[in-house]
Amino acid sequence: MPIVAQSSTETDWVSRFADEVIAESERRAPGKPVVVASGLSPSGPIHLGNLREVMTPHLVADEVRRRGYEVRHLISWDDYDRYRKVPAGVPGVDDSWAEHIGKPLTSVPAPKGSAYPNWAEHFKASMIESLAELGVEYDGISQTEQYTAGAYREQILHAMRNRSKIDAILEQYRTKKAPAKKSQKPLDEAELEAAEGSGAAADDDGSGGAGGYYPYKPYCGQCETDLTTVTSYDDETTELTYTCSACGFGETVRLSEFNRGKLVWKVDWPMRWAYEGVIFEPSGVDHSSPGSSFVVGGQIVREIFDGVQPIGPMYAFVGISGMAKMSSSRGGVPTPADALKIMEPQLLRWLYARRRPNQSFKIAFDQEIQRLYDEWDKLDAKVADRTALPADAASHSRAARTAAGELPRTPRPLPYRTLASVVDITAGHDEQTIRILSDLDPENPLSSLDEVRPRLDRAENWITTQVPADQRTLVREEPDTELLGSLDEEGRESLRLLLEGLDTHWSLNGLTTLVYGVPKVLAGLEPDAKPTPELKGAQRSFFAVLYHLLVGKDTGPRLPTLLLAVGADRVRKLLGA
Repeated sequence: MPIVAQSSTETDWVSRFADEVIAESERRAPGKPVVVASGLSPSGPIHLGNLREVMTPHLVADEVRRRGYEVRHLISWDDYDRYRKVPAGVPGVDDSWAEHIGKPLTSVPAPKGSAYPNWAEHFKASMIESLAELGVEYDGISQTEQYTAGAYREQILHAMRNRSKIDAILEQYRTKKAPAKKSQKPLDEAELEAAEGSGAAADDDGSGGAGGYYPYKPYCGQCETDLTTVTSYDDETTELTYTCSACGFGETVRLSEFNRGKLVWKVDWPMRWAYEGVIFEPSGVDHSSPGSSFVVGGQIVREIFDGVQPIGPMYAFVGISGMAKMSSSRGGVPTPADALKIMEPQLLRWLYARRRPNQSFKIAFDQEIQRLYDEWDKLDAKVADRTALPADAASHSRAARTAAGELPRTPRPLPYRTLASVVDITAGHDEQTIRILSDLDPENPLSSLDEVRPRLDRAENWITTQVPADQRTLVREEPDTELLGSLDEEGRESLRLLLEGLDTHWSLNGLTTLVYGVPKVLAGLEPDAKPTPELKGAQRSFFAVLYHLLVGKDTGPRLPTLLLAVGADRVRKLLGA
């Protein structure tokens, strides 16, 4: 039996939407599975902005499942959409792909060297793999399969019979100008600039002309493109005549038997809401503005398809540290697979779970990832000792597990920044890495690097793929005799005190106490004395000398970690012992 939803002022955004979704589902379809939906167009790399289209309903669906309800999370692969533009920067793709513009994505060849049969399958594959790693449970629906199998035949014929009504609805919005768009849907630059009367500039609302308005677009029987115009249609016989401007081909078909075409987007989307009984589906800001697909769709689903518009929160942008807003019509935009190479699934889930859909946020591929991991580990500790705030504990729970169970996690999650520093210095050498990591806590050494995987592997990937070569850490091979010879008496005494304490302080905590304590002892204070502003200045100067002697730079990884990584014998050599 379903668990009764709990109402609380302290619940997080996911719980609040789950309350609404359950209530709406019970009102509309009591006893039936709760249906939530996402739509993804595999027109190019499916990026981290598109992932919000999936994670928002996934998190809500998962909460509904936790309460004991049966849920279907539909992901419509919009692979029957037209191929709009050759994206830049995609390996194995050149300008020759322009000849396929206008064809269904499933009729476009995959990039050269791909193991997949067509363009759509090539770009779906990476997303499918990432969703499995993220623990997203869903039912995938290929719109190519739906349309070519005639699944929507009755809906198409119904829309054609009611084309005048649809045209009248759309006409109410065609003169309305929406504000400038910011979209997570794949839009071309020219389309973004042209966006005015519709929420997404690419939203074709149907063809008009001498033959009238038609909400259906056939793909040409000769060249396969959608550069077609319907010139006539007979409601009784369902005979439809079209011509193709690309190749000059034309034919008359019986729409009651014809499966090579689709409803235009502004009619297709609301048709699917009614067909699938969707209760919850979010949309990007471009689909929520005046005249846009979601707004117009609400009227079309109600007046044409006798359905109900889903609960549909607007979701805001997802950015990348140091990068501009993402558009999958351009190459090189980070995908979920890219993010999962440098961060564990829990962290990526948490970034989407902790922010309301209408809040934008950034995903860090730069140094900020270390701070995010620190923040996650602190939350992890608070959850463990039950001191986390309710909303924070809820976002942690949604990141760490689903209704199906706990996501695989690193058995011994050492700090990400520490792991990154170590693999930076060791260049991934396993024996050196386990030696250093075991020295972090000599009383509880690692028995195997598997204890710190997969986090260790993610940190290594980050160092090798995201950190520029000039920011990598290279330990000196020989002492800097010139710098050692230029030190004054205080500088030499600082190194003596450090070297003297290495053996007794050889652990992460011990070396932290030692390196911060040396300037205190020189000032005549106890090693645990609280630092004054003058003392902090002395510490910075001491640290700068150590960095120069060890790595030839002003800064580097945290000194205690660096000392452990270099090793006591090499530290002694480089510090002139």
